[in-house]
Amino acid sequence: MIVYPAEYNARKEAVFAALAQVEGEARRLPFAPLRFRDWPETGARVATALMRAKRQPRGPVMRWLKRQLLRGQYNWARSYFTAHPDRLAVAWNGLTGSRMAWLQGARDAGAPVLHAELAPLPGRITLDAAGVNAESSVPQDPEFFRAWAALHETHRWREAGAGLSARASRRADVGQAGADGLPDTTFLFCPLQVPDDSQVRLFAGWCRGMAGFLTALAEAVPHLPEGWHLRVKEHPSAKQALGPLLEPLLATGRVVVDNATDSFAQLAAARGVVTLNSSMGLQAFFHDRPVVTLGQAFFNLPGLVHHAGGQEALNALFAAPEALGYDEALRAAFVAWLAEVYYPRFSHEPGQPPSFDRPAFAAKLAEARAAAGGRE
Repeated sequence: MIVYPAEYNARKEAVFAALAQVEGEARRLPFAPLRFRDWPETGARVATALMRAKRQPRGPVMRWLKRQLLRGQYNWARSYFTAHPDRLAVAWNGLTGSRMAWLQGARDAGAPVLHAELAPLPGRITLDAAGVNAESSVPQDPEFFRAWAALHETHRWREAGAGLSARASRRADVGQAGADGLPDTTFLFCPLQVPDDSQVRLFAGWCRGMAGFLTALAEAVPHLPEGWHLRVKEHPSAKQALGPLLEPLLATGRVVVDNATDSFAQLAAARGVVTLNSSMGLQAFFHDRPVVTLGQAFFNLPGLVHHAGGQEALNALFAAPEALGYDEALRAAFVAWLAEVYYPRFSHEPGQPPSFDRPAFAAKLAEARAAAGGRE
């Protein structure tokens, strides 16, 4: 049986429904059950979940209430899965706040767990027992992928990107128009992320968040060769404009904020992509563009991208953008492995049952159980 907190989102619920079909039985929790009898690990688990919570409570009273909610969720999950260690806990994302506390309770009880999340490849989904994004189980050794490629065909790796398109905008001031207005000049493209997304809050590395990322870019931009500029686009799903945070970048005179032109059109016209850890960094592989990352990303492998581990490294990369490159064979191996092994096929249309790779979903459930056995 899988057990999961309700999400009240059609796509997320469709993923859970697909897992339930494979598992054969499921328990959906419409509301978070609570229990207030603590375990020895409760305090530490709650502190971590609170620190990672997307919505940080304001004031001591709200902070105390949030702590009690997380405490109740952890304790209930710990007690429930201690009594039912054969049941599998599933949650969306699971790296922050309530979902983190809930999954950690299941983990500490010895039960198998599975994180679900969107995937950067179209028609795919993430299902990982370890976590998602920078905390996923994707191997971090380039030699792993080279060895895998030696035994598998990788020449059709680009097919995994078929159907990639720019995300529809939720904001009137951010669009996805054609590429007619793009200048015939050399530039790097930086697709900005949602400022309060877990990717930015948890995995920004030395930048410590969106403000630090933009500050680092503002310091690096003057190092670009003459004739080059940085092109920036705000995320179409960000609820608020960055406004004043962009002013230091604009003050350099070498930055253009283009919120109108299609994101992939800008990517395709760029000489390289700069990102904290956005999925567009991985998607740039399909356009044969070099990539610079500043934050923690699961694709931060030498040969796939150039990772700037500090300001001096970033300045140096900006000073010689024409020298940016990548290992084409490694990219082929990496994406082929993601498509064939890591990301199961999944699609969902509103009002329709999900379409998914049943054997791949079964394999992910089996991996979660094997991982739980390895923790014993």
